[in-house]
This record gives sequence, C-alpha cells and structure tokens, in this order.
Amino acid sequence: MSFDIEAIRKFAVDWYVALDRHVPLRDVLPMLVDEGLEMRFPETTAYGHTGFTEWYDAVTHRFFDERHEVTKVDATVKDDEAMVTVLVNWQAKVWDPPAATSTWLGFDADQTWVVVPGEDGSGLRIRTYIVNALTPMPGSAEL
Repeated sequence: MSFDIEAIRKFAVDWYVALDRHVPLRDVLPMLVDEGLEMRFPETTAYGHTGFTEWYDAVTHRFFDERHEVTKVDATVKDDEAMVTVLVNWQAKVWDPPAATSTWLGFDADQTWVVVPGEDGSGLRIRTYIVNALTPMPGSAEL
C-alpha cells in the first residue's frame, strides 16, 4: 500500500470524529493494530486492544460534549509505515459529583503517531500514538 498524505489526514479526522461521537468499541478497534499497539496518554500508557479498551471505557465515561479539531497533519513515509505529526485542539466537559455544574476543558495537543497499512493491505491502522504535550487554553480547568 502506498501512503498518501490526504488519506492520512482523512484517517486522523475520522479517528477524532469517532472519539467525539463515542462510537462503539467495535467501530474504533479496526483503526488500531492489536499486536504492538502502544498509546501514550498523559494519564496512562495502553498496550494492545485490551489496554485501549480500558482507556476508551474510562474516557467515554468521563468526558462529554467532546470536540476535536485537527489543525495540522504532517507525515514522513518510510517503507511500510508513516511517522505522523498531529496537532489537534481538544475541548470537552467533565462533571465531578456533587458539583452543581460541569467544567470546561480545552487543550492543544501535540501528538506523534506511527501509521501502518491494515493486515489485508486496505485502510490505515495506528501502531503508536504518543501525546507529546498538552497546552491548556486560557480558562481551561486542569485535567
């Protein structure tokens, strides 16, 4: 499979649409390799589909009204993988009982992904996902 920057950009946007919509796990797992998957988030590192499933369950029960806006996608392709830089603005709300209101979160995230073709040669899959930095927006609560 040859990598195309537009396909990688679309894949990144589709990934965040899935996260914003809290799609069922069965719909998001095909976007990830299982063996060799490493996802480094500020709060944890997840490995494989099992680790991702635990993380996804936690965040889809914690954050709501999520909105991710991809602001930049750059990729360097070497052999059968792409090193991808993703910049994304993430905004969400959380509610911590017994608070009377929810709290707004807003961050700019700098991420590095390694993307590979799917096992059958079709589609793209995330193999490595690293959140390098989260920069809070003015007025954002802390994570």
